[in-house]
Amino acid sequence: MRVLIVDDSRSSLAFISHVIGALDDIEIEACLLPSQALALVATTQFDLVLVDHVMPEMDGVELTRRLRAQEAYRLVPIVMVTSDNAPALRVRAIAAGATDFVNKPFDSTELQARVRNLLALRQSQIELADRAAWLAREVELATRHLVEREEEIIWRLARAIEYRDGDTGEHVSRVAQVSSMIAAAIGLSPERCRMIYLAAPLHDIGKIGIADAILSKPGKLTPEELRVMRTHVSIGARILEHGSSEVIRTAELIAQSHHERWDGTGYPDRLSGTDIPIEARVVAIADVFDALCSERPYKRAWPIEDARREIVSLSGTHFDPACVAAFELRWPEILALMTAIPEQARLAG
Repeated sequence: MRVLIVDDSRSSLAFISHVIGALDDIEIEACLLPSQALALVATTQFDLVLVDHVMPEMDGVELTRRLRAQEAYRLVPIVMVTSDNAPALRVRAIAAGATDFVNKPFDSTELQARVRNLLALRQSQIELADRAAWLAREVELATRHLVEREEEIIWRLARAIEYRDGDTGEHVSRVAQVSSMIAAAIGLSPERCRMIYLAAPLHDIGKIGIADAILSKPGKLTPEELRVMRTHVSIGARILEHGSSEVIRTAELIAQSHHERWDGTGYPDRLSGTDIPIEARVVAIADVFDALCSERPYKRAWPIEDARREIVSLSGTHFDPACVAAFELRWPEILALMTAIPEQARLAG
């Protein structure tokens, strides 16, 4: 353990150093002036500081106050060494942060006992701090593992749903990526963009409740089949409702509202404008764009540039104009994502 002694008397420094130097595992540094001590503690961590009361430059109370102002010395024991037994001094010193007092003239046995006890206290502080840091790391690691497992479950569930729709899972991945790009471009926070990225794959989770005959029908749906198909949004919302995590709550908003339209002609609630959750407005563009670019049982894949023009043409009617502008702003990245997909994979998904 390291001990700093600050006293303008060389004889006091020598005596204190001799007495506490007899203790085991003690390293001692001594300073005659408070300014020297302050310079030293800026680069060295001590476990106990003994300060004289009456010194040039500043008294021990002021030195104690300045030591306590440093984060590294917020909890380090500080002992005031003084021949003044006045209660007023002790009140001032305690208010400044003094831990204990040693009176002059010194009693060697008492001085050793006080130093030994305070160093034991300091050792306990260090061990507790180490334990707290270890626990914090363990909690962080456990939390990270929980988040990773939640994300893995979300992606696997989303891919399973896409397989029912004749996809191999690439659609949900592309929708998540494009949604994240759009969300960032309209100025959403990185945390919110991350939530949208993780929640977007569940936008069509309600399709799990739609019959295969409708879901995979190669031709145009009848009005009744279309009505049934549209129930996937409310089914999805019910599956995700009352979620305890922010990702699931965000996914519920998206599942419920990603088929709403800016002009109020969408479904299921005919919401319009900013009444549609921003998360759903973002994902709606990514979902429609990727669907246009992908082959389905009932249609062929559109050329990517044609799909882009379709999205732009629907600004202000189907889609939020701000989100469409963001889509256009990030178009080089979106195009790179889409053209990185092998043609056969894109046509299959």
